[in-house]
Amino acid sequence: MVAESFSRNLPFAKAYNFRDVGGYAGLDGRTVRWRRLFRADSLHRLNEADAEAFAALGVRTVIDLRRPFEVEKFGRVAEEHGADYRNLVVHHVDWEAVEHPEDIVHERWLADRYLNFAEDGHEGIAGSLRLIADPQAAPVVVHCMAGKDRTGTVCALTLSLLGVADEVIAADYALTTEAMRPLTKYLLEHNPEAVLGNEHMFDSPPEAMLMFLDDLRRLHGSVEAYAKEIGLTDDDLTSMRAHLLTES
Repeated sequence: MVAESFSRNLPFAKAYNFRDVGGYAGLDGRTVRWRRLFRADSLHRLNEADAEAFAALGVRTVIDLRRPFEVEKFGRVAEEHGADYRNLVVHHVDWEAVEHPEDIVHERWLADRYLNFAEDGHEGIAGSLRLIADPQAAPVVVHCMAGKDRTGTVCALTLSLLGVADEVIAADYALTTEAMRPLTKYLLEHNPEAVLGNEHMFDSPPEAMLMFLDDLRRLHGSVEAYAKEIGLTDDDLTSMRAHLLTES
């Protein structure tokens, strides 16, 4: 039997970092299923030209990790797209308030931000992982503003729980660097204050994700132990693996 294969990057007119996280090798020789879990930048920009492509994916659930003021300022995925919208906020320290000295290791700075998501934002992360684990919610798309950091953290944790190797998770995260080019151009035209002076927030070096996963294990023992500490159950993890991994 020939394994299913799909395009990882999904072209939309007004979403710049929309990707499928399927196709990766996971637990027990199984593979992460395609077209079950997507990651994206903010979906408030999806327009009429994107409606058909979005509908073709059959998305049932949209998980928006942004804080309420971001949703209020920029908007949310339009109701006419028909998805169940969940605003599961990942609370965190404001990045603009965290210094980025020239002598700091940049990857270390980013990894510390992701660890802060895991700590201060654990309720939103737990809610997101539980929805991702629910086959009735799939297909799911999880997003934040750029689809890089909060989204990257939730997707990294999901892939790790599915048995995907750290190096593969980091490579998936790093794909965002290229996607950020058109998104950065768009932001410079429409919301320049989000970019100017914050250029250090707009890349995705794989080492940052590797550091974060190492940090999480050092603090909690394993990614699965962290997931259970924030409220996921064995049943949640079994359900996640049953519907997001192919049969062995």
